[in-house]
Amino acid sequence: MPPAKTDQLDLWVESGLDGDDQVMVDFLLPTGIYIQMEVPRESTIQNIKLLLWKEAQTYPLFSLLGEMEGHMFECVNQAAVHEELEDETRRLCDVRPFLPVLKLITRNCGRAERILDSKIGVLIGKGLHELDALQDQEVKDFRSKMKRISEEKMQCMQLMSWGEWLRSCYSMTLEAGSLENLIDKHEGVIKITMHYDQSQVSSVNLVCRYIRDCLLTNESPHLTLVHCDVVKAMFEKEISTIGSVLAWKTSNPPLPLPPKKRLPTASTLFPALQLIKGVLSFVYLAAPHGNIQVRAGLFHGTELLCKTAVSSESSSRSEHVWNKTLEFDIAVCDLPRMARLCFAIYAVMDKVKKQRSTKNTHLNKYQTIPWVNTMVFDYRGQLKTGDIILHCWSSFPDELEEMLNPIGTIQTNPYTENATELHISFPEYSTQPVVFPAFDKGRGGKKFYIELKEIMERDPLSQLCENEKDLIWTLRHDCRENFPQSLPKLLLSVKWSKHEDMAQLQALLQIWPKLSPRDALELLDFNYPDQYVREFAVNCLRDMSDDELLQYLLQLVQVLRYEPYYDCALSRFLLERAQSSRKIGHFLFWHLRSEMYMPAVSVHFALILEAYCRGCIPHIEVLKKQVEALSKLKAVNELIKFGTIKTKTKQAHLKEAMMTCLRQTGFIETLSDLHSPLNPNILLAGVNVERCKYMDSKMKPLWIVYNNKLLGGDTVDIIFKNGDDLRQDMLTLQILRLMDLLWKEANLDLRIVPYGCLATGDHSGLIEVVSSADTIANIQKTSSNMAAAAAFNKDALLNWLKDKNSGDALDKAIEEFTLSCAGYCVATYVLGIGDRHSDNIMVRSTGQLFHIDFGHILGNFKSKFGIKRERVPFILTHDFIHVIQQGKTSNTEKFGNFRQYCEEAYLILRKNGNLFITLFALMLTAGLPELTSVKDIQYLKDSLALGKTDEEALKQFRQKFDEALRESWTTKVNWMAHIVRNRSP
Repeated sequence: MPPAKTDQLDLWVESGLDGDDQVMVDFLLPTGIYIQMEVPRESTIQNIKLLLWKEAQTYPLFSLLGEMEGHMFECVNQAAVHEELEDETRRLCDVRPFLPVLKLITRNCGRAERILDSKIGVLIGKGLHELDALQDQEVKDFRSKMKRISEEKMQCMQLMSWGEWLRSCYSMTLEAGSLENLIDKHEGVIKITMHYDQSQVSSVNLVCRYIRDCLLTNESPHLTLVHCDVVKAMFEKEISTIGSVLAWKTSNPPLPLPPKKRLPTASTLFPALQLIKGVLSFVYLAAPHGNIQVRAGLFHGTELLCKTAVSSESSSRSEHVWNKTLEFDIAVCDLPRMARLCFAIYAVMDKVKKQRSTKNTHLNKYQTIPWVNTMVFDYRGQLKTGDIILHCWSSFPDELEEMLNPIGTIQTNPYTENATELHISFPEYSTQPVVFPAFDKGRGGKKFYIELKEIMERDPLSQLCENEKDLIWTLRHDCRENFPQSLPKLLLSVKWSKHEDMAQLQALLQIWPKLSPRDALELLDFNYPDQYVREFAVNCLRDMSDDELLQYLLQLVQVLRYEPYYDCALSRFLLERAQSSRKIGHFLFWHLRSEMYMPAVSVHFALILEAYCRGCIPHIEVLKKQVEALSKLKAVNELIKFGTIKTKTKQAHLKEAMMTCLRQTGFIETLSDLHSPLNPNILLAGVNVERCKYMDSKMKPLWIVYNNKLLGGDTVDIIFKNGDDLRQDMLTLQILRLMDLLWKEANLDLRIVPYGCLATGDHSGLIEVVSSADTIANIQKTSSNMAAAAAFNKDALLNWLKDKNSGDALDKAIEEFTLSCAGYCVATYVLGIGDRHSDNIMVRSTGQLFHIDFGHILGNFKSKFGIKRERVPFILTHDFIHVIQQGKTSNTEKFGNFRQYCEEAYLILRKNGNLFITLFALMLTAGLPELTSVKDIQYLKDSLALGKTDEEALKQFRQKFDEALRESWTTKVNWMAHIVRNRSP
């Protein structure tokens, strides 16, 4: 056999650049015959099998193969995993085997089911055979349950009429409020562009959120009239797809489960007075040479339930063994349902070094820390027993107290070969499984103390002293009646190590008033892991509209990281809403799939994705095309990155190579008629290849231009990034979108531009290009012959707006600039957004100013040689003021209005400070580089001046405002340096 070709760029990316669309493939037949032949790169797997079958007739043992339909191909994919190519409609260039080798294997029965499994595996980025191979009963039970629910969902859809189906899958949020104010704003005239052919439609409802949003952004709504027959055809196609998949399902209902046996409970078997202690014994530990110790702690959320247990030192060369048990000073009956056992393993250095000062002992004595967590009760609520093997993760804590990681995952490290291995043994308490007991309802007394009000008004980061916790718990019924939103603080006051307190809390939750969805979000923080609390929180979230759920979906997906069990209330809620709204399903899919490369969540997220796909079978093809399109764009990006040479000739060659790729049939078919991953309501018609380009930054992002026939000839521009983590940008833009919403709820529209941004994979994603906009740097450079002087030309920005607008349009553009500048001044200050140079601040031709590129947040400003580059709290330069004052230094009224907008916007955000803290806290487990601990969120508390009165906070903000204006010359110097450093050669 000839050596395999290893340059995958030549094989799959540059296909057709040299005029040859063939690729040499090795075929391995089950008869032991090896065939090597050329096949078209863009052929479907089915066509390739036909070519192979024809060629195989000339080889020995052909008659032993049998029927062609009884076989399918298997390959090793780009993830180095065996993949069965059950879906033979895929092209070889889309499959992209790791090596050009295809193995022919015998197809098993149940082809329809296998095709569906294959499509789901390709779509979610993890083969279902990997889930099948997991020897985990929790995985099996969850998949079985979700499969049954999904089938019932599909069966219900088959019974729908086309009208019911349309409302179910493409529901439009109707606007309850009046549009009169907006109509007045537009002088009584609303221009709506209608696209239609010579057909009829039964009805069109214009009073929807889309119309309102267009009016708010001064854009013309575009509506397309669709004939009812077209909708019916779509409906019939989807129902046919569902029917073909469900046809092989048995019509017989599943057999009823046997009645559950009544099992002993922790409370009945081990009353608190017996003081039975939890016992753990370590069998052995494979770890580095030297003395080591193991520290173990029982946690509920971040609360330590009892004193940590520490093993004796062990000095074995290979395996570290303890015969001694570790005991925890807590009764088994007092263990909370969500108790987790956290371990940390550390090397102990020579005892001579213990003589060092107490200040440095922790830092010098302990080094890299392997850690691992596990639940005390399993997913069925049964107390764990027997031997368990845990493979550890690694971290670098600064202090001894931080070695245990209670907010870390309870999944063990899947990379077992290089992980420290810990064997533990849970004791047997009974011959029957011990289950966590159900609570009985109870009642507490009623009192009222005025001190509660002050405590309840504190922000979520404020610590409660023990006396305050006792007060809150004593007055828990008064909290329910007078401060229902104070539930998080009540939960912090519960003694989770006391079974009686937990029982009373459960009874209280039964009668606790329902919280608003925004207040309920705080209950999903890792500090509140109790199962009943989280079910209460999720029940409150059910009141969310689709738009509101999408607003917080990013955080809800991150909450899943902390959920210890797959079948949790949040997983079920998200699946339920996703399967009832195609738009929610779309974004849930991408939020989950973009993190499938992370080992700690890959199984959990794969299970949810599989369940979603089985419950929304017609959506699979739409999402599949998006995945294939992104794979094509990634291939082009890799071609550019690996071929980049800093000469104009080569750059021109790469641009031509990029365009050649995009013109290939396979690329055109995949990238055309595509529902945009950034907004599934937008249909991307076809790529305008001549206008596409790649950008000259390090990761060579692709600038893809789409034609859109539904927007009157306008184009839709999208940036594809490969090599940058966009999750922090997603978070920042989500918070900007929320700020915009809060301001509008207070009748303050600051013309924010929260453009679309979506992470789609491991350091890859898409960014929406805002139309008719340019950077401050470009605007300044075009107005000056000298790069160094460009940043100091205060007339450049105003002159640019004058060139784009005239008469009343100019006045309107300046007002747009004033409002948006106020919004972004406040937002960037509150969020601590850094690296604000003139290439990441942009202005639209309509006057809206907006910021891009949020790589530094929460006060993590860039510095050089220990000196911060940015010495102002936010960007407010004199050329901005020049525009706001319409070029007249005497126009102090306009500047006064601008300052008033800033102060009003700041006070509105302060009122919602707790919400912002909650949203950032829910992202702590995401692994963002500048959001790793509660200390990072402290910046928000300081910038919003939480804990101070409005008068004190406003005084602080005014000082920052004056500082930004006074020190704006430093910004201009930085901008000058940036322009000079990045000027074209």
